[in-house]
Amino acid sequence: MVEQTVVVQSEVGLHARPAALFVQTAAKFKSQITLEANGKTANGKSILQVLSLGAKQGDSLLIRAEGEDEAEALESLVDLIMRGAEATS
Repeated sequence: MVEQTVVVQSEVGLHARPAALFVQTAAKFKSQITLEANGKTANGKSILQVLSLGAKQGDSLLIRAEGEDEAEALESLVDLIMRGAEATS
């Protein structure tokens, strides 16, 4: 299992399009993806659970990956969050 905490960069937070992009990216990996923010935990492959976190710009987000491609999954998802709004273009 690997994990990393990142700060949400997108101006709209992890809502709507950025959340959908996160879930689409997470779904490409076999590893289990978990997110934690604001005292809540979500399955990173479920759009409804990701949206339920209510992560806003500046919030800390713990991304955890567990499985055979965990390192690659974590790297891709951290990069996606760090790029913020540019990731949705």
